[in-house]
Amino acid sequence: MSVNIKRIGVLTSGGDSPGMNAAIRAVVRTCAYHNIECMGIYRGYQGMIEGDFMELGPRSVNNIINKGGTILKSARSKEFMTPEGRKKAHKHLSEAGIDALVIIGGNGSFTGGLVFNAEFNFPVIGIPGTIDNDIYGTSFTLGYDTALNTVVEVIDKIRDTASSHNRLFFVEVMGRDAGHIALNAGIGAGAEEILIPEEDMGLERLLESLKRSKASGKLSSIVVIAEGDRIGKNVFELKEYVDENMPEYDVRVSILGHMQRGGSPTCFDRVLASRLGVRAVEELLKGTSNYMVGVLKDEIVLTPLENAIKGKSQIDKELIRVSDIVSI
Repeated sequence: MSVNIKRIGVLTSGGDSPGMNAAIRAVVRTCAYHNIECMGIYRGYQGMIEGDFMELGPRSVNNIINKGGTILKSARSKEFMTPEGRKKAHKHLSEAGIDALVIIGGNGSFTGGLVFNAEFNFPVIGIPGTIDNDIYGTSFTLGYDTALNTVVEVIDKIRDTASSHNRLFFVEVMGRDAGHIALNAGIGAGAEEILIPEEDMGLERLLESLKRSKASGKLSSIVVIAEGDRIGKNVFELKEYVDENMPEYDVRVSILGHMQRGGSPTCFDRVLASRLGVRAVEELLKGTSNYMVGVLKDEIVLTPLENAIKGKSQIDKELIRVSDIVSI
């Protein structure tokens, strides 16, 4: 154990995700277990610039493992992108006696930590927290499993209406750069077609697929679309295209939006957050820095922050094949 680290700061940054509170809890209690003090940094990097800190102990994080969002709040800080802003942040950390950081967030948050470490040689460890599951170096990010379950539950309800009225629903889910939510939730909810950024299906092929579904006797259909899909300018353009070419369908659009971020985390996300939070603190105490803790093949692994930022998560091609087969 490094005798140099006596107080660790923890922050959440970027978009919130279910499981962040469970990770905060794990970080705080692991610090207490190792007789290290823990400081909560409110509002991410902006709070770091303003010195918005509070000491956290084991009882400070009672009853948060089941809560969505983040008790530490989150914010995107333009000021932290400047050298002057980072100098302010470092000054406040030094004055508070904080020796190392656990950063819970995504690529943008990790980029901030990497730059901060390069400028001030300040130890940082990242925990991947984003519902999109789009971070290289981990099979699962905090909140992804919860978001999947939320999306499947909503699509199940939409299908009730679709089948009652012989409607075609385009359901847009989050996934600006990656189609993990769309692909997995689409399979889990029995979608007839799934559109993701990684696979350019094309308008004509989409139309052919819908016509095959109609010819096979399906009176209603669900198409799940990742928001980053590139077939059309947006989901409403797809609706107009189908309206023009398949007037027999009553086409509707549902954009699930930020409801996917909220809600009580699943057991999977709570356990994952606990494992990653414990490991993050213990790696800092070993002297490790500039790494992200993640999970691959159910083992906790370390990935250099630079690789996590620059790398690209890969879509499961086998799942695409499975989707094509089971949607017939």
